[in-house]
Amino acid sequence: MIKDHSQTISCVCDALMESDREKASRIARDDYPFAPTHIAKRRYTEVQSTRLFVRDGFVDRYSGSCLVFPATIRLLSKLLPDEFPAHPNWKMSESHTVYWELFPTVDHVVPIARGGADTE
Repeated sequence: MIKDHSQTISCVCDALMESDREKASRIARDDYPFAPTHIAKRRYTEVQSTRLFVRDGFVDRYSGSCLVFPATIRLLSKLLPDEFPAHPNWKMSESHTVYWELFPTVDHVVPIARGGADTE
């Protein structure tokens, strides 16, 4: 069964709103643990990400999955840095997968690594 990670983020936020940081931390560790990976590097500005997120109605255009507003993910990284680590240059081995699973990004018809253009 595939977990709905956007629901996990919602539960983490609810626990933080209840001022229960320990509960938020436990939910994050149990339901959406940080697992470092090693893949390509790429970064887009906050303005680009937000514009695309709004354009697409908070939904991933390819999968139909719900996405999370970028500022929410960044705030979680500030409030729960061990549970939602974020590398300033998006180094995958040091950032939580929430940044790739639920954060709006620019995808390419032809991947950049295969000579595609780096445009929206």
